[in-house]
Amino acid sequence: MMLQAASLAILPHGFSTRVGPDTQALLPGAPLVLARQVHSADVVAVMAPWDGDPPEADALVTAQGGLLIGIVTADCAPVLFADRVAGVIGAAHAGWRGALGGVLENTVAAMVGLGARPDRIVAAIGPTIAQSSYEVDAAMHDRFTPDADRFFAPGREGRWQFDLPGFVASRLRAAGVGVVEDLGEDTYAQAERFYSFRRATHRGEATGGRQTSVIGLP
Repeated sequence: MMLQAASLAILPHGFSTRVGPDTQALLPGAPLVLARQVHSADVVAVMAPWDGDPPEADALVTAQGGLLIGIVTADCAPVLFADRVAGVIGAAHAGWRGALGGVLENTVAAMVGLGARPDRIVAAIGPTIAQSSYEVDAAMHDRFTPDADRFFAPGREGRWQFDLPGFVASRLRAAGVGVVEDLGEDTYAQAERFYSFRRATHRGEATGGRQTSVIGLP
């Protein structure tokens, strides 16, 4: 069963677990459109399913009904967006690089380009690695400006615990998004429910598993 966000309840959407996405239960007959994710800040507007290889991008937006757009993650933050009034939706893959580089703000801007308004946009953050599970080094910490220090808690010597979902939520609010919901699900700590790239790496396991997060317009 896919997880859903209360703030997006009237639209077909879901965040998958290890079970995988049941897209036909969300929007029967709708094709699922994915991009080739590269940890960028790039956003592509989807008009129809791709004719050929998918483009490189880490967020998709659309105002087209009858299709699902989605992204895949395994610790990074999956964010689903909607302006119900304008009939515009989005899906973004926000790891720390993408979030710092502007993928969330770019997604909002691309939705505005299709008729959305930031204060009407609802954004839901799906299963993501939590601060207590996300140890980072000083070099990563130093990539951020001092105003982001509140998202880093001191850890072991020379290490920090990074609050990725908190940072993502902050960037969304700064972009003017009207409602931000965080499902509060830690991918690393719930091995029976979610894939986690970091957990698999630490355990010496295969790292190919991914969650898929999707949203569509009827």
